[in-house]
Formats: sequence, structure tokens, C-alpha cells
Amino acid sequence: MKFTETKLKDCYIIDPKIITDERGYFMESFNEKTFQEGIQQSVRFVQDNQSFSSKGVLRGLHYQVGEHAQAKLVRVIHGEVLDVAVDIRPDSLTFGQYEAVLLSAENQRQFFVPRGFAHGFLVLSETATFFYKCDNFYNKEAEGGILFNDPTIDIHWDFPMDHLLISEKDQHLPTLQNAKKVW
Repeated sequence: MKFTETKLKDCYIIDPKIITDERGYFMESFNEKTFQEGIQQSVRFVQDNQSFSSKGVLRGLHYQVGEHAQAKLVRVIHGEVLDVAVDIRPDSLTFGQYEAVLLSAENQRQFFVPRGFAHGFLVLSETATFFYKCDNFYNKEAEGGILFNDPTIDIHWDFPMDHLLISEKDQHLPTLQNAKKVW
């Protein structure tokens, strides 16, 4: 596996080693030892989640606060998404900045989003199956969110805004300035 740290400290793009032949392919999608050495952190995942969405679905930007904060290792099993992480760590030099990564079943790329980041994704293919590991259990009371089109973050979704499918809840999330503090 190849680990590439992004401009956002502790946030990594992970490209797997894929072995192909006439039968298909094989890849190791997760190995705790390799993963922890690659990101230079100790992370223990406790929950796996999966979602299925159609083209134009935008989910996010979500996070958990306080002792319920979550790190996520995300990937796409089917289809293609634009995956986004926003640094919301108050003392970070990159606070309010984002990283966008194209994840697809074809490139098999993964994205590690550490604690202290808001996360969201936009489905670019007709449908997509999105899979992610979390290092902490979900807690409804610890939910936080930021509006996907907050002008201070200025995420370039590169998708027609009138074709987005966004939940009622996500359409009414606060801006970064008014959002729950992560710590």
C-alpha cells in the first residue's frame, strides 16, 4: 500500500497494491499493522458502515464531537464518488480547509479521515456503494454537521447544484462558524 499525506496533516490517501491476472484481481484492503505504520498513528476500528446512493446524492458534511469523535477509513465498492474532508480542529494550521479525493471501484483508493474532520461525499456515477470503518461508535447526541456549500470553506463539488439530492437535515446544517466545536 502507498500512503500519501495530504495538505491536511494526518489525512491520508491510500492506494492499494493490486495484483491482477487473467482471473481478475486480488488486493489487501486493510491490514492493521501496515495501516498504522502508514499513517504513523494507532487507530483501532470498531464499526463498519455501508451506504448505497444514486447519482447526485450528497451526504455530509458530518462529524462527531468530544469523546465520540470518529476517525474514518473510507472507500467505494461500486461506482464513483467525490469524497471530501474538512479540517475543523480549532488549533490546526489548516482549519477550515478541505481535501477532495476521487474514490471509485476502479481505482480502489481509500481515504483516511482522522478525528477532528467533517466528512462528506457526492455520488458521481449512476449509483455507488460506499464503505467505511469508524474508530468510535456512533452517538446521536454527539452529531455535528456543516453546510455542504458553506462559502468560507468553498468546496468545489464540480456538479450542477440543481441536480443535487440532499437530505432535509443536511440542507439545514450550520456554517463552519456556527457549527458545534469538535473538541
